[in-house]
Amino acid sequence: MRARLVSVAVLIACGQHPSKLDHIPEGSGDPWASSQPKDQPTKTGSGFAGLDFDDVLDRIREGLDTPGPYESPEESDDFDEEKPHWGVMMLHGDVIEREAFTFTGGGRGTELRHLANRLRALAKNDKLQGLLLRLDSVEISMPDLDELRAAMMEFRAAKKQLHCHAESAANAMYLVLTACDKIALAPLGEIMITGPAAMPIHVKSLLDKLSIQADFIHVGAYKGAAEPLTRDAPSKEMQETLDAILDVRYQTMIDVIAKARHLEPAVVKAAIDTALFSADAAKQAKLVDEVVAWEAFRDAVKAPWAELEIEPDDKDQLASMVKLARFLGAMPLEKPTGDHVAVVYAVGNIKDGGGDGVLGAREEIASHTLVSALRALEADPLVKAVVLRIDSGGGSAQASELIWAAVEELKTKKPVVVSMSDVAASGGYYIASGANKIYAQANTLTGSIGVVGGHIAPAQALARIGVNTFPMGRGKHATMMASLKPWTPDEKALMQRHMEEVYNTFVARVAAGRKKTVEQIHPIAQGRVWTGTKALELGLVDEIGGLDAAVAEAKRLAKLDVASKLEVYPPTPTLRDVFESFGETSIPFGLGSAEGTLLASLRAVDPKVADAAQRLLALVASFRTTQIQTIAILPELR
Repeated sequence: MRARLVSVAVLIACGQHPSKLDHIPEGSGDPWASSQPKDQPTKTGSGFAGLDFDDVLDRIREGLDTPGPYESPEESDDFDEEKPHWGVMMLHGDVIEREAFTFTGGGRGTELRHLANRLRALAKNDKLQGLLLRLDSVEISMPDLDELRAAMMEFRAAKKQLHCHAESAANAMYLVLTACDKIALAPLGEIMITGPAAMPIHVKSLLDKLSIQADFIHVGAYKGAAEPLTRDAPSKEMQETLDAILDVRYQTMIDVIAKARHLEPAVVKAAIDTALFSADAAKQAKLVDEVVAWEAFRDAVKAPWAELEIEPDDKDQLASMVKLARFLGAMPLEKPTGDHVAVVYAVGNIKDGGGDGVLGAREEIASHTLVSALRALEADPLVKAVVLRIDSGGGSAQASELIWAAVEELKTKKPVVVSMSDVAASGGYYIASGANKIYAQANTLTGSIGVVGGHIAPAQALARIGVNTFPMGRGKHATMMASLKPWTPDEKALMQRHMEEVYNTFVARVAAGRKKTVEQIHPIAQGRVWTGTKALELGLVDEIGGLDAAVAEAKRLAKLDVASKLEVYPPTPTLRDVFESFGETSIPFGLGSAEGTLLASLRAVDPKVADAAQRLLALVASFRTTQIQTIAILPELR
């Protein structure tokens, strides 16, 4: 990655300052020339005035890839990739669905699919005896955890050893460690298994301080999407929903640890209640196997080793040039040439139109963008089936309907299989409901078949700073959407009737897709969020399984060979994507800026709580233009 960035930077620099290169005297001042043997002829590759840029880039890449004199080596002295050896891999930070490449730095991390594919590729390397996996501050959701552990177990099933090391681990990261043959913890490290927790965050009091009224209504007894804006604390319905989710996650944690560490469930429950273990205490409790520093743990394998990347850089110069050409738009994107399955990622809030221009459709689901992609795949004769990978709590009701219709149209031509990630709720379930088959993980959050609508009424806030508004119009409800005050009872009744129509349409879509009656869906709708396990019991999903299971089913339905390749949408970003991605969702009332006093103060106290509050305020902003939404706003689950 670093080498590719430098390559692009050098190319851009060349384009911006050609005059400087034109005046370099031949054979003088070349910083790279001193290391070239005098009897070796000068290359005649691309460049200006004798400066060979291919050679320059090769040397830059070599310099970036070579550790400095005070850094750890990348391989042992006796390493030979043609002889039996071990691999060393670092896993750090967030494990996510698709990397967003945003200019703000958000959406960055290791893509789950890349990590799983890398483990499967290494499992086929007959020279690789085992893998040393070093984990550091890994954040992963429970549903994604299931898929990662499955890939790790596949690696071990290929008769490869998997040894893991951490300096500390808590909850989800510890569950990743339990998929290893051997777990080592650094001296003075700690294991913290406190059990799953939810953290509802409500901003009603913050809005009250600003004299801003959140004017919302909902359809569905359990539809609590607007609760963080309208209530000081969770409702009993929300507490009931969260209790059910936490029960499933707690049992998952007990089952995983008990099976992996060969412990009785009662012992695991006691360990969770103990919560915090020092390194030695963790070993005594059989939560880890060794207490040892990383270097000693690595050297203990007594075999040659080399560091491996999760996404190995392509050292082939022609391949690198092709990738650059594709980024610049000079060559078409890479696609399978034979019959294949397409995997379509639908990640983020569902938005009307073209959305906010997030790069590569990687952090939002814009109806125009996704519908166009689905129709293009429908028209492609080489695409024989589509897997829709959903990680979304929903959003615009209209956008959800348009995407649902596109899925229905696609389904008439080729099979559509849904794979649910962390969340596929409300609008996220809406767009899934018509698929031929739906897969979810046990801890996926889904359902939430309900509707919420409303707007923000800042009239009092404006009055506080000396701004008074006087809406005027002709027609009984002329100022309903223009007014900055709460809706009148009559206006609320009008909105309620419209929302009930949307809700009835939503329920009907689900009933048709799941081959049930509307009367069967009503009791399990009402905005209630279900775990994947419960959704399977209720008939809202068909199978418990991850993306691999969904892809395998799509290939089976399409009668394709299991080894056939995949097409992935959104594809690798291009320069066009970069230019189209400028612009972000605005946060209202000046709270999104660094100068937003209240939010800035909150960020100084707890950045995670501030991030959650900012997401809620972004939700507030979305209701300015989208008054009716099928959206599930769920607290952070840890």
